[in-house]
Amino acid sequence: MSEAKRSAEPAPERQGFEPEAEETAAGQDAGEGQRGRRRSKTMSRKEIARELRRQRAFGLVDPELDEVMKEMEARRPRSRAECANGPRPCMFISCKHHLYLDVNPSTGSIKLNFPDREVWELGETCALDVADRGGITLEEVGSIMNLTRERIRQVETRGLLKLRAIAEDEPRTAADLAAEDEAG
Repeated sequence: MSEAKRSAEPAPERQGFEPEAEETAAGQDAGEGQRGRRRSKTMSRKEIARELRRQRAFGLVDPELDEVMKEMEARRPRSRAECANGPRPCMFISCKHHLYLDVNPSTGSIKLNFPDREVWELGETCALDVADRGGITLEEVGSIMNLTRERIRQVETRGLLKLRAIAEDEPRTAADLAAEDEAG
């Protein structure tokens, strides 16, 4: 989904995005964990389209806003070099490196990683900025991505296994074989 379509939803109301405020017996929010973190929320492509049609029916989509969204899409950086020194927090939430939301390419669903916060409230908004800083702990990655330390460990392990499988499948060059002979 493009930046323009996503931005067509009114920010103040955020009707389809508000987390439910059900209370548990302990008095905490149902979505909060032990440390006050709220779980991410996924919205289907159909649900988003339905909400957009509803807004258009009520005349809530402003033509002036559509013009601004088109201008923003034209200004959107196309490479890391263009955005590395850009303003933070990053306003291009549809970028695949933005931490605020994730778009599933096969289903078109959107997962809001921080349903109880706005983009400008995040300390980090770009995964590439975090990677440029260098090594950080699982706990820090968990807080940046709104996931638990254990889930980050699982994702890290899975990624390393995939990299290992790719490395084993690559054909070896003469230089690789010579290096193995010297080492072994």
